[in-house]
Amino acid sequence: MAIKWVELTENHLFYFETAMKLYDQAFPIEVREPQEVFLRSLRLAKSKKLNNFHFLIGLECDQLVSFATGHYFANVNTGFIVYIVTNPHVRSNGLGTKTLLKIEELLNKDSISAGKSSLRGIILETETQEMVHTEKEKEDCIKRNRFFLRNNYEKYDEINYLQPALHDEVEEIPLNLFIKNLHKTKLSKEEVKEIIYAIYKEKYSLVNEIDKNVLNHCLKKMEIENVD
Repeated sequence: MAIKWVELTENHLFYFETAMKLYDQAFPIEVREPQEVFLRSLRLAKSKKLNNFHFLIGLECDQLVSFATGHYFANVNTGFIVYIVTNPHVRSNGLGTKTLLKIEELLNKDSISAGKSSLRGIILETETQEMVHTEKEKEDCIKRNRFFLRNNYEKYDEINYLQPALHDEVEEIPLNLFIKNLHKTKLSKEEVKEIIYAIYKEKYSLVNEIDKNVLNHCLKKMEIENVD
């Protein structure tokens, strides 16, 4: 059966709680954002002229089978996929890839709406095996990394990437950084630094409202300029 794609908005949150239950089961707590961050992302997206945020839901017979969230940052013409989750109780049939392709399509439309010919690239973070707590989380981590590799994302090793702490009681988290280059020329290290800076400024500062001292501490470790 064909998947029905629905985008959540501030005024259309019917599947939000169901998605959050799936979300809580899918990721270690260290990389799970508070639910209000998703809602703030939807609200702020309305006030931005070129940047955008998507909360994409996949439905089969009104059952939630997958979801993905992602930002478009116009100043670096790059998509940032934050989460992608599939329902483990639903037979896959390439569901993860279909969801990924759909969120990529939406991000590319954002690029075109911003006056570009196409996206420059797409970037995402994934947890490392060192941070998992259970065998199930380890298995999911391995599967997730293999999934992105199969879908033309490359693990980026030139920067020891850090995600700023999403919770007060933990420190910054070393994560894997994956990049999908969409132009013939691969992104340079300096270009990747520009994208990371945009993620920190537009996502972690503006949306997550993480203290700038915390953000700048992480950026300094990655040899990237401070968030102003």
